[in-house]
Amino acid sequence: MAAQDVVANLRALARLTSTADGAQRLAWGPVWRQARQWFNGKLAEIGITPEIDAAGNSWATLEGASDKTVIIGSHLDSVPNGGWLDGALGVMAGLEALHMFKGQQPPVTLKVVDWADEEGARFGRSLLGSSAAAGSLRISEVEHLVDQTGVRLVDALRENGVELSRIHESQNYLRAVDGKAYLELHIEQGPVLESMNKPTGVVLGTFGVERHLLRFVGQAAHSGSTPIPMRKDAFLAAAESALAFREIAKRYTTPAGRVVCTVGTVRVEPGIVTAVPGACEISLDQRALDKDVLAMMLADARAAAWTAAVSNNVSVEWKRIWQIEPRPFAPALIALCDEAVREVTGDAPHLPSGPLHDAAEMVPFMPTVMMFAYSSNGLSHCKEEDTPEAYLLETIEAFLLLVRKVVLSGDAGYST
Repeated sequence: MAAQDVVANLRALARLTSTADGAQRLAWGPVWRQARQWFNGKLAEIGITPEIDAAGNSWATLEGASDKTVIIGSHLDSVPNGGWLDGALGVMAGLEALHMFKGQQPPVTLKVVDWADEEGARFGRSLLGSSAAAGSLRISEVEHLVDQTGVRLVDALRENGVELSRIHESQNYLRAVDGKAYLELHIEQGPVLESMNKPTGVVLGTFGVERHLLRFVGQAAHSGSTPIPMRKDAFLAAAESALAFREIAKRYTTPAGRVVCTVGTVRVEPGIVTAVPGACEISLDQRALDKDVLAMMLADARAAAWTAAVSNNVSVEWKRIWQIEPRPFAPALIALCDEAVREVTGDAPHLPSGPLHDAAEMVPFMPTVMMFAYSSNGLSHCKEEDTPEAYLLETIEAFLLLVRKVVLSGDAGYST
């Protein structure tokens, strides 16, 4: 019944906070606040009132016999027109974990955290609440942010009782927690488990990311008057680079681990039909679980872009947009997660997480692991997001079993 209760709560939240186009729980907005108010009502049913830290993260606590603490984390916010499972699945599973130990004193303290603004969909900075609590957020990088309607981040935060200038005080709350383990349940948001026809996966860690903007500069010229050999075509250099980046990803993908390289944006100047492109900017997003592999991929990408620039008589400049190191999860917790999944489903495929999650910010502080649920058609961040109910129930059951195993092991630690 426990897993079915989680699904029932997910469906109730979806009815409350979705339109025909999908979930509308955009962080810091009225529907997100409505979702939190509804969740607070669920917590009140078991006698818990959450605490809000200086970054707007909401913490629900069930005191145990020890100050050692197991944290279950995820997020209630969604992208516009999002899915019914992304983020909310982990929070509802955490609620059920609190129910499991209601009326008894567990060996360790149990906390469920709803991280604020995991998605970054409104202001463009993902993991806002968890990165503030972890101390990796730089205020100077976000204080200028404005949403599509012109609302400033600082004002949206203030509307929700959060002062950007004091957001790092959220570190005090996290650092006061004697973290035994951090556990997170999420949908995969990709097609790997579906390709295996497996309901549940054990997550090895989150990919490291190297994200850059490349600007190729040649010379704009009339398309009818400039012979091909005499052109300085910035777009062709960018296009050749993009194809080379795909081959780099293929080269570094092995049976033991996959990597990805993505060119997601292209901007051509002057951008008219009758002109040879004089400049072209492209983005490059590279991800891998092994930091050495990620470094080699970046070096190869730089070499490939330089070769493409030279062959097309243009120059190329690189600007780093963002970088995060790979965050591998704790081997002992991975093993325990594997055990729980196998007991429920009979098999436990291991896979990395390409998308980032709040769990990545917890790795430096305590042993961490994630569990993934099958994503239908590999889709997420859309109203079509789904997991077959039988698979969803199995995954929830496996996650609650993992929670029970970790909690009931008492003060025993887990190696990172």
